[in-house]
Amino acid sequence: MSSSPVDIEKEAVRVGSAHDGAVPGETFEYGTSTYAKLQRLAGKLHVEQRGIERVPDDERDDSSLLNVGTMWLSANMVISSFAIGLLAQKLFSLGFVDAIITCIFFNLIGVISVCYFSTFGPRFGLRQMVLSRFWFGWYGVKLIAFFNVLACIGWSSVNSIVGAQLIHAVNNDVPGWAGILVIAVGTLMVCFFGYKVVHVYEFWSWIPTFIVFLIVLGEFAHSGAFVNLPMGVGTSEMGSVLSFGSVVYAFATGWTSYAADYTVYQPVTQSRKKIFASVWIGLMIPLLFTEFLGIAIMTATTIDDGNNPYMEGYTASGTGGLLAAVLFDPLGGFGKFCLVVLALSIIANNCPNIYSVALTMQVLGRWTQRVPRFIWTTVATGVYIAIAIPGYSHFEEVLENFMNFIGYWLAIYEGVAFSEHLIYRRSMTAYDPSTYDQPSKLPPSFAAIFAFCCGVVGMVMGMSQVWFVGPIALHAGEAPFGGDVGFELGFAFAFVSYAGARYFEKRYFGR
Repeated sequence: MSSSPVDIEKEAVRVGSAHDGAVPGETFEYGTSTYAKLQRLAGKLHVEQRGIERVPDDERDDSSLLNVGTMWLSANMVISSFAIGLLAQKLFSLGFVDAIITCIFFNLIGVISVCYFSTFGPRFGLRQMVLSRFWFGWYGVKLIAFFNVLACIGWSSVNSIVGAQLIHAVNNDVPGWAGILVIAVGTLMVCFFGYKVVHVYEFWSWIPTFIVFLIVLGEFAHSGAFVNLPMGVGTSEMGSVLSFGSVVYAFATGWTSYAADYTVYQPVTQSRKKIFASVWIGLMIPLLFTEFLGIAIMTATTIDDGNNPYMEGYTASGTGGLLAAVLFDPLGGFGKFCLVVLALSIIANNCPNIYSVALTMQVLGRWTQRVPRFIWTTVATGVYIAIAIPGYSHFEEVLENFMNFIGYWLAIYEGVAFSEHLIYRRSMTAYDPSTYDQPSKLPPSFAAIFAFCCGVVGMVMGMSQVWFVGPIALHAGEAPFGGDVGFELGFAFAFVSYAGARYFEKRYFGR
């Protein structure tokens, strides 16, 4: 019983590596089914053919730690990260210093799981959702995969909206839907070809984006428009800090559910500490830099002199309009070019989502495994385009609600995973990666599903949304919205309930 489409078909005879069609000398022999024909076509086009099957030790030939670090450096040195910083003042009315402190603290928490689970890739050669079978079981992981598909599609939709706003700010005649299409097609062109092309793109794409952000920083500093908004006090401040922190955490931890996807070709002998450090640096530098910049620039919208170009720009075209107010007057046409570069940075942000969503789809069921990765990549692109276009005009609401959803479910996922690993596995040697596709040797899923439900209870009690405020959240801030502690409670409830339920599950089932 195998999770590999190649194994399921029983027709494909592996001659070379499925790492990437672009590797010289690789050939594949296939049968005559539709799946086989598609894979044969993929080989001719140098498209990655590997799905979710385990990467053999002798094919883990990517020993570059720079590939690991720049993967996340590029994915987060983007306009979407900058947009997170804008929410501190826009939605939560935080001052400058308290927003910065909140940003640092919750980012530090959010990246831990991404860094830690990235170290599992080299050791086992398994993708993150496949690894999750060791914590959630063969059947329980399908629930997690479903949420991960929603996350990948949702992230891509939200990100493409941000990029489309920038393109609209450059040329008001370009409608939002056109900007979304440009970004979506660009992302598809990279992800369609697979792992190696994604890594090559991410290796370089942070450089022009970083240069443009430095130009934005310089022009804004020269303008003198920064306002050092004072820090708040009392329960209202506590609620705002917790709620903004939940959004920051959600963005940082959002990569957890596919962390190992981008280290599976690292050699098994690669240092776990070096992997952890590379991912940590690759995440923290762009997250703090871009979010700090967003927090600072958004303060300029509070100037009340009757003629505020920053507020006018933000009102007219969101994130893009705000950056246009910073760049267009002093730089003219070059400022517009800078905004186009930032808009296209969304491609780097969306690549991990669209590459990993295809792998996640293959975990959902036997029939989904029979659909090649690049087909799911194409389908997912069409789906998020259909979501992003109608969501374009409601970006702030879409962003806040979606960030919180991601933070909630991933906190529950992390609670179960860490509980299993730290309490019951305790070391990497406790895993037998050869059983990843054998349901009878994986956890039965009862404890994981029970813990997930308990995590949802904690989430509901601590969540603070416009449409619902949990009873504990009400006491974490000022009425009527309180403060959002949904991810903290979701993690705690899931971790503790799994620890208890898993003891009885292992005792009864023996696995």
